[in-house]
Amino acid sequence: MTLDNLVGNTLERIEPDPAAIGRLVRAAERNLADARIETISSESRFDAAYRAIMKLANAALQANGYRTLTSRPGHHMTMIQSLTRTVGLERERMIAIDGLRKQRNASDYSGDPVSPAAVESCISNAETLLDRVKAWLMAHLPECLQDGEP
Repeated sequence: MTLDNLVGNTLERIEPDPAAIGRLVRAAERNLADARIETISSESRFDAAYRAIMKLANAALQANGYRTLTSRPGHHMTMIQSLTRTVGLERERMIAIDGLRKQRNASDYSGDPVSPAAVESCISNAETLLDRVKAWLMAHLPECLQDGEP
């Protein structure tokens, strides 16, 4: 299956906007920095790292000319699962990140506590994804990484 197969169902085609993509990457970097602050709760650290992952997945989709239809359920899952196509993320890592999505849902909707191990896993996966997305952008759309804004 290609991403084009999802157009009209969970994705729509867009024209990549390098400035918007760059803002998403920089916002993900800020979220990751917040996730590393050890004096805040595990839930807040996990949430910050997860937000970094989502911004990076969104940036990757947009860089490939797509955006999720947020009016439809499952847009987080779509963004995560598209990483194998957008930036060539290994299937095993995508599955691990999707597990973090499920952990986030359990925490957000049931109040389940977030373990220190889950926090570290989320931060580690966000760091790896940041490196992958930036490398892909450098190779395909380097103008997205030009720091035109604070």
